[in-house]
Amino acid sequence: QVQLVESGGGLVQAGGSLRLSCAASGSIFSTNAGGWFRQAPGKGREFVAAMWWSGDGTWYADSVKGRFTMSRDNAKNTIYLQMNSLKPEDTAVYYCAARARSIAAVTFPSYEFWGQGAQVTVSS
Repeated sequence: QVQLVESGGGLVQAGGSLRLSCAASGSIFSTNAGGWFRQAPGKGREFVAAMWWSGDGTWYADSVKGRFTMSRDNAKNTIYLQMNSLKPEDTAVYYCAARARSIAAVTFPSYEFWGQGAQVTVSS
């Protein structure tokens, strides 16, 4: 069973930066697609970013494009989400996810494995 462990959340002022990390128990990210989603209070889980297994293709939600960057380190079995120019509306619990396939997807039911979530709070 794949386990994903997230780290790096916290409190930051608007305009600041944070980096989330998601470490896998196995080498899943070297062969399978990974993604990031978020869920704000009272809202559904929202797509943020996804990366194909090859690392060549990365998709972003329009709301974060140009501010967030997803990357991975296969040697560490870890994916990252670098978040810059953070806004109060970015406040949410952020979840990393992995698919049992190599092709990325933007809908959360497409992902089989999930991290525990990391709280990101952006103050105005």
